[in-house]
Amino acid sequence: MIWTIAGCLALVAGVIGAFLPILPTVPFMLLAAFCFARGSARFHDWLVNRSRFGPAIRDWQKRGAIGRRAKRAAMVALLFSVLLSLALGFPHAVIAVQGVVMAGVAVFIMTRPDGEPSQPGIRDGER
Repeated sequence: MIWTIAGCLALVAGVIGAFLPILPTVPFMLLAAFCFARGSARFHDWLVNRSRFGPAIRDWQKRGAIGRRAKRAAMVALLFSVLLSLALGFPHAVIAVQGVVMAGVAVFIMTRPDGEPSQPGIRDGER
């Protein structure tokens, strides 16, 4: 039950992240899939078979891959966050820490394999 609740919370955060540029979407969907895999096979199957997030989740689960489009979006979001911090006048120490953390995140993201190109209507196993 706790895994299912955690999955639902991650799913809600991911949906909110689809509309807010600062909150990431796919990491929350991956977390939701992880939690649902332990708490509810039905919810896990539902999420993994969604046309919007399913391919990214399957790519991550099978190969630790992140799609090129998602990588670009992540890099833009990281840059936007730093620029927003600069525009809001955050202290230089805060921006420096943010820059170091985000550089680490960027290196991690960019060193993941590229995900499969999306092919509408083709589900896993039908290729």
